[in-house]
Amino acid sequence: MKVSRHDVIDLLLIFVSFLIAAELYTRLPQNVPTHWNLHGVANGFTPKPWGAFMGPMILLFLFLVLRILPAISPQGFRMNNFEGVYRIIRTTFMTFLFIITTVSVLEAAGMQLPIGRIVICSIGLLLAVLGNYMGKLTRNFFIGIRTPWTLASDEVWLRTHRLGGLTFTALGIFLILLGILNAGIGWMVPAILIATAIPVVYSFVIYRRLEGFKNS
Repeated sequence: MKVSRHDVIDLLLIFVSFLIAAELYTRLPQNVPTHWNLHGVANGFTPKPWGAFMGPMILLFLFLVLRILPAISPQGFRMNNFEGVYRIIRTTFMTFLFIITTVSVLEAAGMQLPIGRIVICSIGLLLAVLGNYMGKLTRNFFIGIRTPWTLASDEVWLRTHRLGGLTFTALGIFLILLGILNAGIGWMVPAILIATAIPVVYSFVIYRRLEGFKNS
């Protein structure tokens, strides 16, 4: 496989995450917090040494999975047409997880950080980037708005992802503002449900308009 600059960036993120965990290892408690609720309160713990390196290991595993997805895509749903965009999205997702992993380790080591706000802003940034590139995705089984109707029609896929790009970008910006303003999470779940439901429903409506459901 050819090594791209995005591969280098992703591997660097993984290396730095392991380095941070190793540097802070002695400052981490025996049971390391590895999961937080939406309010930023730890509600899941993993004992050392696994707890200290769980985030970096997840990053490494995710990189390997995302790296091979284009190679195992079936014919007719190949990802070659948006290979460059896929790499950007992959690195953005890796960066998102790197931020969450780093913040988690720093918090566990004793630093007081606004985890809830950081997570909300990070999710918003991830969604905004994804929305910005969504219109460039072509039909595939691994990334995008994969409903029965988008997978059945190139035109439905294209129109749905153009709309989804707008809703996801708007959602991302909204979440970033929520995090910056510390407005709480009351609006987060409804906003996510609305922004994701709109393109899903639209894919059904536009498929019905273009293709119909006539019996063969």
